[in-house]
Amino acid sequence: MSDSLETPLSKVKRGPNRASYDKELALEIIDAALMCHVGQTKNGQVFVTPTCHWREGDYFYWHAHSKARNVKGPIDEPEKVCINVSLLDGLVLARSAMHHSVNYRSVTLFGVPELVEEKEEKVRQFELFLDKVSPGRWETLRPVSDIEIKATGVVRIKIEEASVKFRGEPPIDDPEDYNWPVWAGVIPLERSWGEAQTDPQQNENYPAANTPDAF
Repeated sequence: MSDSLETPLSKVKRGPNRASYDKELALEIIDAALMCHVGQTKNGQVFVTPTCHWREGDYFYWHAHSKARNVKGPIDEPEKVCINVSLLDGLVLARSAMHHSVNYRSVTLFGVPELVEEKEEKVRQFELFLDKVSPGRWETLRPVSDIEIKATGVVRIKIEEASVKFRGEPPIDDPEDYNWPVWAGVIPLERSWGEAQTDPQQNENYPAANTPDAF
């Protein structure tokens, strides 16, 4: 795959100064995020479905019930989907209401999904996904059943058509507003995990699950 993800479809029209098509930057954002939104159409109606995702190599994966729209739909009737992954990094508070903004990193991907059907490969992908959500947890769990494997659909697209957009800077005000008597700046979003909350049905004291470092 080329290091550039730019195509006529992925080329950013609005705010191109905030755009990038660098593969490594896109992969970094995809790996850091835990949730994406999958956009697709059915009978002329647009649907957007939030879901968790993971990546292996040049492929972007997600899962759902095997009959769910965002898994089954684009397989039954092959179509290009649009997926967005976003990370909110901070609030940008300016001196004018119209210059308020946010600092963020996002990736928008395009591709025609393909179904992962082979049983062993599906299970391997389940493990990769769970390892992203809670590193090392897979080996401690009750093995997945054949019914669970069959009921869960896994699809993927190749990461070859995408764009990155980002903002990471102070407020940008009109020159005449810089002396306006109000605080302006950035309030970072500090990401951290809270204290683990044990299932009330658990009657043994086990170590809490691991959490991913990046998000």
